[in-house]
Amino acid sequence: MGIWLNGIMGVVTGDALGCPVEFSGRNEMDASPVKGMEGYGTFHLPEGSWTDDSSMTLAALDSIREKKTIDPADIMLRFALWLQKGEYTPFGRSFDIGGGCYQAILNFLRNPELGPAWGGSDEWDNGNGSLMRIMPACLYCYSEEKAGRMTEKEAVCQIHLVSGLTHNHLRAKTACGLYFFMTREILDGEGKLTGRLQQGLDRGFAFYEKDSENAGQLSYFKRLRNLTKLQQTSRENIRSSGYVIDTIEAAVWSLITTGSLKEALLLAVNLGDDTDTVAAIAGGLAGLYYGYEEIPDDWRKVIQRRIWIERMCREIDLN
Repeated sequence: MGIWLNGIMGVVTGDALGCPVEFSGRNEMDASPVKGMEGYGTFHLPEGSWTDDSSMTLAALDSIREKKTIDPADIMLRFALWLQKGEYTPFGRSFDIGGGCYQAILNFLRNPELGPAWGGSDEWDNGNGSLMRIMPACLYCYSEEKAGRMTEKEAVCQIHLVSGLTHNHLRAKTACGLYFFMTREILDGEGKLTGRLQQGLDRGFAFYEKDSENAGQLSYFKRLRNLTKLQQTSRENIRSSGYVIDTIEAAVWSLITTGSLKEALLLAVNLGDDTDTVAAIAGGLAGLYYGYEEIPDDWRKVIQRRIWIERMCREIDLN
């Protein structure tokens, strides 16, 4: 129960922190940096509002909660309910919908038999729309592996499957896989956060290097090979776009250059551009490491539909 609350609320908090300034450039952020939860801004929503990142995360969470497994069609059905009916949203309407996710959901609705890989697999299908919502799948696979019901290889296959629902290019799937290895090491490892993340990445790279097809994608992730070097990289050389490589690098950089959940999420948001997603992805890992109680009270209290989110996290029972 605790890991679900920590990870999911970390995602939602980061998303909500970045929501009002999404698409703001770095110069704009430097001129008026985010210092706490704000309202209105890009989508004119009250403070604590969250975007598609959390909506799709919560849809996947709800599916796993009810089905006690990863059911691709059920997850996609819930994504469709989000898109068409506004379910899993703060105020009953969907917004901020990425092109890759939108097209994949349409593919599912038109051709459900073509799944589970309804997502695109072209070079241009490497946005961060699967990475932003992968936390429930990571926690599920971690729990199943710990219980002896799933091997490491099976876990990674499940992570790739969940990515492929909307983003089926191997690079996007590999980013989700590396996120899973970092998740697992945060939960099982010892020592400081940077060391745990490095150990997780090392194990992830070792896993992917065993397969020639997967290994071909690893050159895109080369800056994650050495977190000491990435830690020393200047802010000017960290990109925070919607490209999955930029996003995972920016999220990890935000974590390894700070010493608290609050600092990490503020740093991620103030990079600008895809503020909500970079902070959501950093927030999931920060939540697992620092814990739910380290989310500042004044942030947590304004999260829209917080009680409902927390209830779903507490109701997870995979036995």
